[in-house]
Amino acid sequence: QVQLVESGGGLVQPGGSLKLSCVPSRNIFETAVMAWYRQAPGKEREWVARLVADIIPTYADSENRRFTISRDNAKNILYLQMNNLQPEDTAVYYCHARLGTSEYWGQGTQVTVSS
Repeated sequence: QVQLVESGGGLVQPGGSLKLSCVPSRNIFETAVMAWYRQAPGKEREWVARLVADIIPTYADSENRRFTISRDNAKNILYLQMNNLQPEDTAVYYCHARLGTSEYWGQGTQVTVSS
């Protein structure tokens, strides 16, 4: 079992930035597929960014990338840096880990973009 704990959400004005963090209960970065998802009100959960070991990260919106996924192995933290946030980015953001055939989700952190 793996527990994922997210933090860093909040209220930000359009054009602002936030950095989300996800801390797994044990170090899984070398073997897990780590990702960030989000779910806006009334919409399905969607994938935002993915990081697999040392492979180059991939993003849902690769052409207008405003988000950056990264990790700090020493601190055992997964990050999502979000820049130039817009109202349509308002959602609950979830950390996700896939280890073999097992999947784990965090509890989510709310991001609200509003003036």
